[in-house]
Amino acid sequence: MPQIWIDGKWYEGDQAKISVYDHGVLYGDGVFEGIRAYSGRIFRLKQHLDRLYASARAIWLDIPIPQDAMAELCEESIRVNKLSDAYIRLVVTRGYGDLGLDPRKCKKPTIFCIADKIALFPSEVYQRGLTMMTAPTPVNHREGLSPRIKSLNYLAHILAKIEAVNAGVDEALMLESTGEVAEGVGENVFCVSNHTLRTPPANSGILRGVTRDAVIELGREAGFDVREESLNRYDLYTADEVFLTGTAAEVVGVVKLDGRKIGCGSVGKVTQDLARRFRELVSREG
Repeated sequence: MPQIWIDGKWYEGDQAKISVYDHGVLYGDGVFEGIRAYSGRIFRLKQHLDRLYASARAIWLDIPIPQDAMAELCEESIRVNKLSDAYIRLVVTRGYGDLGLDPRKCKKPTIFCIADKIALFPSEVYQRGLTMMTAPTPVNHREGLSPRIKSLNYLAHILAKIEAVNAGVDEALMLESTGEVAEGVGENVFCVSNHTLRTPPANSGILRGVTRDAVIELGREAGFDVREESLNRYDLYTADEVFLTGTAAEVVGVVKLDGRKIGCGSVGKVTQDLARRFRELVSREG
Protein backbone atom coordinates (compact mmCIF):
# COMPACT_ATOMS: atom_id res chain seq x y z
CA MET A 1 0.00 0.00 0.00
CA PRO A 2 1.57 3.35 -1.00
CA GLN A 3 2.25 5.99 1.64
CA ILE A 4 0.62 9.33 0.76
CA TRP A 5 1.76 12.65 2.23
CA ILE A 6 -1.04 15.12 3.01
CA ASP A 7 -0.32 18.44 4.74
CA GLY A 8 2.61 17.20 6.77
CA LYS A 9 1.50 13.64 7.59
CA TRP A 10 1.87 10.24 5.93
CA TYR A 11 -1.18 8.03 5.40
CA GLU A 12 -1.81 4.58 4.04
CA GLY A 13 -3.21 4.86 0.52
CA ASP A 14 -6.71 3.76 1.52
CA GLN A 15 -6.70 6.23 4.44
CA ALA A 16 -5.47 9.25 2.48
CA LYS A 17 -8.41 11.67 2.30
CA ILE A 18 -9.20 15.34 1.76
CA SER A 19 -12.41 17.19 2.57
CA VAL A 20 -15.40 17.20 0.23
CA TYR A 21 -15.35 20.96 0.85
CA ASP A 22 -11.89 21.27 -0.67
CA HIS A 23 -12.11 23.58 -3.68
CA GLY A 24 -9.85 21.26 -5.63
CA VAL A 25 -12.70 18.74 -5.47
CA LEU A 26 -15.57 21.20 -5.80
CA TYR A 27 -14.17 23.37 -8.58
CA GLY A 28 -10.92 21.90 -9.86
CA ASP A 29 -9.24 24.89 -8.21
CA GLY A 30 -5.62 23.85 -7.95
CA VAL A 31 -2.44 22.88 -9.77
CA PHE A 32 -0.33 19.76 -10.06
CA GLU A 33 2.80 18.18 -11.49
CA GLY A 34 3.61 14.67 -12.66
CA ILE A 35 7.29 13.87 -12.12
CA ARG A 36 9.35 10.77 -12.91
CA ALA A 37 12.14 9.08 -10.99
CA TYR A 38 14.47 6.61 -12.70
CA SER A 39 16.81 4.38 -10.68
CA GLY A 40 16.31 6.61 -7.68
CA ARG A 41 17.03 9.82 -9.63
CA ILE A 42 14.23 12.37 -10.02
CA PHE A 43 14.32 13.71 -13.57
CA ARG A 44 14.40 17.49 -13.92
CA LEU A 45 12.78 18.14 -10.57
CA LYS A 46 13.65 21.85 -10.60
CA GLN A 47 11.91 22.38 -13.97
CA HIS A 48 8.79 20.64 -12.71
CA LEU A 49 8.72 22.65 -9.50
CA ASP A 50 9.37 25.90 -11.35
CA ARG A 51 6.28 25.15 -13.44
CA LEU A 52 4.22 24.18 -10.38
CA TYR A 53 4.99 27.41 -8.54
CA ALA A 54 4.45 29.50 -11.70
CA SER A 55 1.08 27.81 -12.25
CA ALA A 56 0.12 28.56 -8.64
CA ARG A 57 1.09 32.22 -8.97
CA ALA A 58 -0.97 32.48 -12.15
CA ILE A 59 -4.13 31.41 -10.29
CA TRP A 60 -3.44 33.60 -7.22
CA LEU A 61 -2.48 30.65 -5.03
CA ASP A 62 0.40 30.93 -2.56
CA ILE A 63 2.11 27.61 -1.87
CA PRO A 64 3.06 27.70 1.83
CA ILE A 65 6.13 25.49 1.41
CA PRO A 66 9.43 26.80 -0.02
CA GLN A 67 10.49 25.22 -3.28
CA ASP A 68 13.56 23.53 -1.80
CA ALA A 69 11.40 21.91 0.89
CA MET A 70 8.98 20.71 -1.81
CA ALA A 71 11.93 19.12 -3.59
CA GLU A 72 12.87 17.32 -0.36
CA LEU A 73 9.29 16.08 -0.05
CA CYS A 74 9.46 14.54 -3.54
CA GLU A 75 12.74 12.85 -2.65
CA GLU A 76 11.31 11.58 0.63
CA SER A 77 8.21 10.22 -1.10
CA ILE A 78 10.22 7.71 -3.13
CA ARG A 79 12.34 6.76 -0.11
CA VAL A 80 9.30 6.18 2.11
CA ASN A 81 7.67 4.05 -0.58
CA LYS A 82 10.94 2.19 -1.31
CA LEU A 83 10.69 2.98 -5.02
CA SER A 84 13.50 3.23 -7.53
CA ASP A 85 11.43 3.92 -10.66
CA ALA A 86 8.40 6.00 -9.76
CA TYR A 87 5.81 8.52 -10.85
CA ILE A 88 5.34 11.35 -8.37
CA ARG A 89 2.06 13.28 -8.40
CA LEU A 90 2.34 16.56 -6.52
CA VAL A 91 -0.97 18.42 -6.03
CA VAL A 92 -1.75 21.80 -4.49
CA THR A 93 -5.43 22.78 -4.14
CA ARG A 94 -7.05 25.99 -2.94
CA GLY A 95 -7.98 24.09 0.20
CA TYR A 96 -10.99 23.72 2.50
CA GLY A 97 -13.68 26.34 1.90
CA ASP A 98 -17.43 26.70 1.58
CA LEU A 99 -19.80 25.96 -1.29
CA GLY A 100 -19.20 29.33 -2.91
CA LEU A 101 -16.55 30.26 -5.45
CA ASP A 102 -14.73 32.92 -3.45
CA PRO A 103 -11.12 31.71 -2.98
CA ARG A 104 -10.72 33.98 0.03
CA LYS A 105 -12.93 31.56 1.96
CA CYS A 106 -10.17 28.95 1.68
CA LYS A 107 -7.77 29.77 4.48
CA LYS A 108 -5.01 27.29 3.70
CA PRO A 109 -4.04 25.30 0.57
CA THR A 110 -4.13 21.52 0.66
CA ILE A 111 -0.92 19.80 -0.47
CA PHE A 112 -0.51 16.11 -1.14
CA CYS A 113 2.15 13.96 -2.72
CA ILE A 114 1.73 10.48 -4.22
CA ALA A 115 4.63 8.27 -5.32
CA ASP A 116 3.64 5.14 -7.21
CA LYS A 117 4.12 3.26 -10.47
CA ILE A 118 2.59 4.31 -13.79
CA ALA A 119 2.21 2.68 -17.21
CA LEU A 120 0.35 5.00 -19.55
CA PHE A 121 0.41 2.54 -22.45
CA PRO A 122 1.16 -1.21 -22.55
CA SER A 123 4.78 -2.01 -23.42
CA GLU A 124 3.80 -3.48 -26.79
CA VAL A 125 2.40 -0.09 -27.88
CA TYR A 126 5.91 1.34 -27.83
CA GLN A 127 6.91 -1.35 -30.31
CA ARG A 128 3.93 -1.16 -32.69
CA GLY A 129 3.11 2.53 -32.27
CA LEU A 130 -0.06 4.43 -31.40
CA THR A 131 -3.21 4.84 -33.46
CA MET A 132 -4.84 8.27 -33.11
CA MET A 133 -7.85 10.27 -34.20
CA THR A 134 -8.57 13.98 -34.15
CA ALA A 135 -10.89 14.77 -31.26
CA PRO A 136 -13.95 16.94 -31.91
CA THR A 137 -13.28 18.58 -28.52
CA PRO A 138 -10.64 21.33 -28.83
CA VAL A 139 -8.21 22.43 -26.13
CA ASN A 140 -9.31 25.31 -23.91
CA HIS A 141 -8.95 28.71 -25.51
CA ARG A 142 -5.55 30.09 -24.56
CA GLU A 143 -7.05 33.42 -23.44
CA GLY A 144 -9.58 31.64 -21.23
CA LEU A 145 -7.66 29.10 -19.18
CA SER A 146 -4.02 29.46 -20.15
CA PRO A 147 -2.47 26.14 -21.22
CA ARG A 148 0.70 27.17 -19.39
CA ILE A 149 -1.19 26.57 -16.12
CA LYS A 150 -1.06 22.88 -15.24
CA SER A 151 -4.38 23.04 -13.43
CA LEU A 152 -6.76 20.43 -12.08
CA ASN A 153 -9.20 21.32 -14.89
CA TYR A 154 -8.62 18.49 -17.38
CA LEU A 155 -12.19 17.85 -18.46
CA ALA A 156 -11.65 18.86 -22.11
CA HIS A 157 -8.78 16.39 -22.33
CA ILE A 158 -10.83 13.67 -20.65
CA LEU A 159 -13.63 14.22 -23.17
CA ALA A 160 -11.08 13.89 -25.97
CA LYS A 161 -9.84 10.64 -24.44
CA ILE A 162 -13.42 9.35 -24.29
CA GLU A 163 -13.79 10.17 -27.99
CA ALA A 164 -10.63 8.17 -28.72
CA VAL A 165 -11.89 5.21 -26.67
CA ASN A 166 -15.23 5.24 -28.48
CA ALA A 167 -13.43 5.41 -31.84
CA GLY A 168 -11.35 2.35 -30.94
CA VAL A 169 -7.94 4.08 -31.14
CA ASP A 170 -5.19 4.54 -28.58
CA GLU A 171 -5.07 8.30 -28.28
CA ALA A 172 -6.62 11.59 -29.43
CA LEU A 173 -5.07 14.58 -31.15
CA MET A 174 -6.46 17.87 -29.86
CA LEU A 175 -6.64 21.03 -31.94
CA GLU A 176 -6.87 24.67 -31.06
CA SER A 177 -10.11 26.48 -31.84
CA THR A 178 -8.34 27.82 -34.96
CA GLY A 179 -7.80 24.26 -36.24
CA GLU A 180 -4.06 24.22 -35.58
CA VAL A 181 -2.49 21.18 -33.92
CA ALA A 182 -2.18 21.55 -30.15
CA GLU A 183 -1.33 18.33 -28.29
CA GLY A 184 -2.42 14.85 -27.30
CA VAL A 185 -4.67 14.35 -24.29
CA GLY A 186 -1.61 14.39 -22.04
CA GLU A 187 1.37 14.65 -24.37
CA ASN A 188 3.14 17.05 -26.70
CA VAL A 189 3.26 16.33 -30.44
CA PHE A 190 6.24 16.18 -32.82
CA CYS A 191 6.51 15.37 -36.50
CA VAL A 192 9.59 14.51 -38.56
CA SER A 193 10.10 15.44 -42.21
CA ASN A 194 13.37 15.59 -44.15
CA HIS A 195 15.59 15.47 -41.04
CA THR A 196 13.58 18.29 -39.44
CA LEU A 197 11.72 18.01 -36.13
CA ARG A 198 8.68 20.25 -35.80
CA THR A 199 6.46 20.85 -32.79
CA PRO A 200 3.85 23.51 -31.89
CA PRO A 201 5.41 26.58 -30.22
CA ALA A 202 5.38 26.99 -26.46
CA ASN A 203 3.29 30.16 -26.68
CA SER A 204 0.45 28.40 -28.49
CA GLY A 205 -2.38 26.37 -26.96
CA ILE A 206 -0.11 23.74 -25.43
CA LEU A 207 1.31 22.92 -22.04
CA ARG A 208 5.07 23.28 -22.41
CA GLY A 209 6.25 19.84 -21.38
CA VAL A 210 9.46 19.08 -19.50
CA THR A 211 9.96 15.98 -21.66
CA ARG A 212 9.19 18.06 -24.75
CA ASP A 213 12.01 20.45 -23.88
CA ALA A 214 14.39 17.55 -23.22
CA VAL A 215 13.59 15.99 -26.62
CA ILE A 216 14.15 19.34 -28.35
CA GLU A 217 17.61 19.46 -26.72
CA LEU A 218 18.33 15.85 -27.72
CA GLY A 219 17.19 16.49 -31.30
CA ARG A 220 19.52 19.42 -31.68
CA GLU A 221 22.41 17.47 -30.15
CA ALA A 222 21.73 14.73 -32.72
CA GLY A 223 22.03 17.25 -35.56
CA PHE A 224 18.37 17.74 -36.42
CA ASP A 225 16.89 21.04 -37.44
CA VAL A 226 14.32 21.59 -34.69
CA ARG A 227 11.54 24.09 -35.30
CA GLU A 228 8.82 25.30 -32.96
CA GLU A 229 6.09 26.39 -35.35
CA SER A 230 2.38 26.09 -36.02
CA LEU A 231 1.25 22.79 -37.50
CA ASN A 232 -1.98 21.59 -39.06
CA ARG A 233 -3.19 18.06 -39.65
CA TYR A 234 -1.81 18.04 -43.20
CA ASP A 235 1.68 18.39 -41.71
CA LEU A 236 1.11 15.29 -39.60
CA TYR A 237 -0.64 13.27 -42.32
CA THR A 238 2.30 13.79 -44.71
CA ALA A 239 5.15 13.55 -42.18
CA ASP A 240 7.76 10.80 -42.27
CA GLU A 241 7.17 10.19 -38.57
CA VAL A 242 4.96 11.46 -35.74
CA PHE A 243 5.58 10.89 -32.05
CA LEU A 244 4.34 12.07 -28.66
CA THR A 245 6.32 13.06 -25.58
CA GLY A 246 5.30 13.36 -21.94
CA THR A 247 6.38 12.62 -18.41
CA ALA A 248 4.13 9.56 -18.22
CA ALA A 249 4.29 8.60 -21.92
CA GLU A 250 8.03 9.36 -22.37
CA VAL A 251 8.60 9.02 -26.17
CA VAL A 252 6.07 6.99 -28.16
CA GLY A 253 5.59 6.75 -31.92
CA VAL A 254 2.34 7.28 -33.84
CA VAL A 255 1.65 5.02 -36.84
CA LYS A 256 -1.87 6.05 -37.84
CA LEU A 257 -3.90 9.26 -37.57
CA ASP A 258 -7.51 9.58 -38.69
CA GLY A 259 -7.19 6.32 -40.65
CA ARG A 260 -4.11 7.58 -42.52
CA LYS A 261 -0.87 5.65 -42.25
CA ILE A 262 2.01 7.80 -41.01
CA GLY A 263 5.20 7.25 -42.99
CA CYS A 264 5.80 3.55 -43.50
CA GLY A 265 3.19 2.64 -40.89
CA SER A 266 5.65 1.58 -38.18
CA VAL A 267 7.62 3.38 -35.47
CA GLY A 268 10.30 5.33 -37.35
CA LYS A 269 14.06 5.34 -36.90
CA VAL A 270 14.18 8.93 -35.68
CA THR A 271 11.56 8.20 -33.02
CA GLN A 272 13.45 5.09 -31.95
CA ASP A 273 16.73 7.01 -31.79
CA LEU A 274 15.27 9.85 -29.73
CA ALA A 275 13.58 7.37 -27.39
CA ARG A 276 16.96 5.69 -26.88
CA ARG A 277 18.68 9.03 -26.27
CA PHE A 278 15.95 9.95 -23.80
CA ARG A 279 16.43 6.70 -21.87
CA GLU A 280 20.15 7.40 -21.69
CA LEU A 281 19.50 10.95 -20.49
CA VAL A 282 17.21 9.93 -17.62
CA SER A 283 19.69 7.28 -16.53
CA ARG A 284 22.40 9.86 -15.89
CA GLU A 285 20.54 13.07 -15.00
CA GLY A 286 18.64 13.85 -11.80
